[in-house]
Amino acid sequence: DSLSHVALAGVAIGLLTQTFPPIVGLGATLIAAVAIETVRLRRLMPGDVALAVVLYSALAVAVVIISLADGFNVGLFGYLFGSILTVDVVDLWLLAGLAVVVVVYVIGFYSELAQSSFDPDLAHANGVHVFGINLVLAMLTGATIALSMRVVGVLLVGALIVVPVMVSLRLATGLKVAIGVAIGVGIGSALLGLTVSFYADTAAGGTIVLTAVGVLMITMATSFLSGKLRSGPRLGA
Repeated sequence: DSLSHVALAGVAIGLLTQTFPPIVGLGATLIAAVAIETVRLRRLMPGDVALAVVLYSALAVAVVIISLADGFNVGLFGYLFGSILTVDVVDLWLLAGLAVVVVVYVIGFYSELAQSSFDPDLAHANGVHVFGINLVLAMLTGATIALSMRVVGVLLVGALIVVPVMVSLRLATGLKVAIGVAIGVGIGSALLGLTVSFYADTAAGGTIVLTAVGVLMITMATSFLSGKLRSGPRLGA
């Protein structure tokens, strides 16, 4: 969420200076990701404090720059809320390249990522370079946010990153399966959301996120009902 606000500030700078906004947003999020991870892992300040400082600073910068640019315009609204019609060939190539980098990184450093996620101290004792692993992961997260803005928008991209994972954690056992389920839920929500938004004439980004949230609600309801059914006979006995 903090990085999405940084991306918004970068987009505002890009629009004001008439440069390519996604690249400016990408640069801003990469710098912020490095700063946050450095402050957090070096324990210069608590992690939540570092995130709050970055979030509100980036939001303030975005507001000031937007005011200098005489308020909102059509281009900025596209980045805020997403507009599938603004995605061009350059965006597709950038997203494809990022997808390859992410897949290669996760596969190549799967063991290190798993250890540093579950227990950073134990991972460090096992020889894992936790700072470097988390730093690259944060940078890839920032890049994902920056390059996905035109599809779902800055205000919703964080939800599309988090919600599929929440679904997968309720369905999968094991990290590898959870990653696969999360990817499937994310892709499925995007395709179904785009289809619904086309026929219902609604905003694509919001419809995609609502579709993912709907899948989460169904998953939670199913888990709750199945738990009730399993506990019913034991309670009766």
